[in-house]
Amino acid sequence: MTIRRTEQDELAEQDQLIVEHLPVVGYHVSEMIRRVPAHVQRDELAAAGSLALVQAARAFDPELGVPFGRYAAVRVRGAIVDELRGMDWASRGARQRARQLTATSDSLTAALGRKPTREELAAAMDIDAAEVEAIRGDAERRVLSLEADDSNVAGTLSSDALGPEERLLVDEKLHYLAAAVVELPDRLRQVVEELFFHDRPVVELAAELGVTQSRISQLRSQALSMLKDGINSSLAPELAPAPAPAPGVAERRRQAYYAAVAERAAGAASRSAESRVRAERPSLVADAV
Repeated sequence: MTIRRTEQDELAEQDQLIVEHLPVVGYHVSEMIRRVPAHVQRDELAAAGSLALVQAARAFDPELGVPFGRYAAVRVRGAIVDELRGMDWASRGARQRARQLTATSDSLTAALGRKPTREELAAAMDIDAAEVEAIRGDAERRVLSLEADDSNVAGTLSSDALGPEERLLVDEKLHYLAAAVVELPDRLRQVVEELFFHDRPVVELAAELGVTQSRISQLRSQALSMLKDGINSSLAPELAPAPAPAPGVAERRRQAYYAAVAERAAGAASRSAESRVRAERPSLVADAV
């Protein structure tokens, strides 16, 4: 007697991996959010990390001998870093000041034959020394935010960090996340799937779609915003945008998207529950071979 594995069984196992390792997403989001400006939204980083975790579970091959936790941590952190890069969160003024500081430092180094002091840089730029440090701090914080290596810590996170009730809540959120992706408008869904599920470079996807790289970043941000609102509309309505008093075409489309996400997620949750029941009662699905 053998138990025939079905596609739904495999998906149920992958969903379990996702639920068990969701703390990896929370860890990396918390690490990154401390190092970036306040206007960077935690939800956007969490959405990018969660999508990467789903992708990691779908693509994971246990025969490679690599623990899933370590594999997922690398994928999640990479997605969050890519999301930060795509945001280009340093303001135009901050980037301009950083370039000016670098140019001034290079000029003074050539003239003095050594690296200039903070006071010399301040005098050359007609600012005070504290502002020089502030400009340097902005640039260094950007580098640290994107490049700090903390994957070893994330890879050791316990999969037991969630209790039974929390696991059920997370499982529900994952159903809504998957449904929200599927129900996205075609172009936005394509961008999300290609960037997060297939690891396509932005430049390659932009060329394929015949748009600029900045347009791909805009579409990605729009898609992540829709994903967040689509999930919140059912699980946290107080966080979703309030319906317009006189709904126009855009509002009707938004409400239709919310309804489609809720319906698909409910169906997925029902199928997942049925799979768990079959897994707990193998005699119901066993076939003689």
